[in-house]
Amino acid sequence: MAGKKFKIGSIAIGGDKPFFIAGPCVVESEAIAFVTAEEIVRVSEKFKIPFIYKSSYTKANRQSGESFASIGTDKALQILDDVKKQFNLPVLTDIHTPEEASIAAEVADCLQIPAFLCRQTELIRAAAKTNLPLNIKKGQFMAPKDMGEAAAKAEAEGNARIMLTERGTTFGYNDLVVDFRSLVIMKQLGYPVVFDSTHSVQKPGAAGDSSGGSPEFIIPLARAAAAVGIDGLFVETHPEPQNALCDRNCQLKLDLLEQMVEKALEVWG
Repeated sequence: MAGKKFKIGSIAIGGDKPFFIAGPCVVESEAIAFVTAEEIVRVSEKFKIPFIYKSSYTKANRQSGESFASIGTDKALQILDDVKKQFNLPVLTDIHTPEEASIAAEVADCLQIPAFLCRQTELIRAAAKTNLPLNIKKGQFMAPKDMGEAAAKAEAEGNARIMLTERGTTFGYNDLVVDFRSLVIMKQLGYPVVFDSTHSVQKPGAAGDSSGGSPEFIIPLARAAAAVGIDGLFVETHPEPQNALCDRNCQLKLDLLEQMVEKALEVWG
């Protein structure tokens, strides 16, 4: 089944050309956002491949109540808006409640439904009503074919600009596994499909008060997904992952972004 086609900013989604979604897990500071955006633009221009800048303005799903969540809604959204304008990058950020949809939509070019919230009907409806494109991440507990029902909730509000993202499936305790059949199955639902290469190597809760991860598998899994056939690759990347305020154990080091793009494009079919 041919996938739906639309645009996020000026970037064609669901066409013949692949795209990347990249950026730090969460907005930490203007300095980190700008350094990351600058490298994204450099890599984008080198490989003539479009990028969407991703960073959460706030994080609601945290292992510990003491975990970092946000530098503040207004400040984080202002930084995302500055990235958008100064680096000419469309922006994607996630939302966690229906009330957040209209707030984030003032800056974002695409709203993301987090994996743990992909069954939240009112959240999807509110996001769809902004008329922005949506990226709905497949829950770690969801069968890929069931994501068609999540997408249908958005379509019922008149918004068919939907991507579905694979980010691994719960495998026992504190681990995820990627079933690459999922990419094919979700593609058959008729929506552009994205592979999240960084959350797929996460080990939820494995670090006690935070998640662990195996970042050495980010690039191999990205290559595998590209070879299977996807529309886009998602990667959270940070200049110093070991010092990141969120997902420090599964973000790609920023200076490896070029290598990741090169390796993925070698096999992208």
